[in-house]
Amino acid sequence: MAKGIWVFAEVKDGNVRKIGFELLSQGKKMAEKLGEELVAVILGSGVEGLTERLAEYADKVYVADNPALAQYTTDAYTTVLTNLLKEHQPSIFLCGATVVGKDLSPRVAARLQTGLATDCTGLAIGDNGLLVARRPVYAGKAYVEVVCPVSRPQMASVRPNVLEMLPADGAKKGEVIKVEVKLEPASLRTAIVEVVKAAGAKVDLTEANIIVSGGRGLKGPENFKIIEELAAVLNATVGASRAAVDSGWREHGDQVGQTGKVVTPNLYIACGISGAIQHLAGMGSSKIIVAINKDPDAPIFQKADYGIVEDLFKVVPVLTEEFKKLLSES
Repeated sequence: MAKGIWVFAEVKDGNVRKIGFELLSQGKKMAEKLGEELVAVILGSGVEGLTERLAEYADKVYVADNPALAQYTTDAYTTVLTNLLKEHQPSIFLCGATVVGKDLSPRVAARLQTGLATDCTGLAIGDNGLLVARRPVYAGKAYVEVVCPVSRPQMASVRPNVLEMLPADGAKKGEVIKVEVKLEPASLRTAIVEVVKAAGAKVDLTEANIIVSGGRGLKGPENFKIIEELAAVLNATVGASRAAVDSGWREHGDQVGQTGKVVTPNLYIACGISGAIQHLAGMGSSKIIVAINKDPDAPIFQKADYGIVEDLFKVVPVLTEEFKKLLSES
């Protein structure tokens, strides 16, 4: 019989991504309700040192440490993870709806012949003991609750920043179990030759607590400077609408929206963004939304918690100076 809640602890730049700890925090509540164990699984090369903190959350930590897993590749990670899940047969398997998670989770689900609820914003255990995954549909206009009553494991990928991250239990020391990695070289169809990072890269949009985004209202790439100045004061990450990216003003990696990155920051400040449906789908679940636009009928105001109807070129510099003063006093 399937038992246990498993969480994929994704590694990026030598550290476990925050979404892993968010899932473990939620997984702990669900494991207590079901009376099952909570398990973290981590893949990579030279990652054994990362298991100590995971063991403060999970009852067990499975670590697959092998040079072939140094960089994420679909074939290698899918094979190792699928083999582990087939061997131990947990009742639930969770991962982040990150770039890696969105590539990995459907492939694992397909090999295990189970269902998958994607891009979820909430998880719970129902009265019948089944996983209930909440996810947006119709570009965020509605939400559905998904259950998988038959196949196992029940699987879901969850957006970063939507679940509460609990502090680690310093008294808890979960068991760390090393996994033997068996990979046939012929089965690995891709290899990472080189990873090129953008100069001065900040926090990834999907994990940022504060995002300041600019759109067509900025009128040109040179004017993103005022957005960047506000972001620097708030220690925020800069985003952009599809219109700004399509115009060549920002790189695609900065795009927020259905065809860009789906984000869930604590604070989202939209500057000169009208609020097209695809953009709202990408940031609509932000905790607090502030919109600055001189068009009072802009759709963004329907989603915003706070709206400023004014020329952004007048408002944003004032906000930047006021935040400087407030933060210097704190």
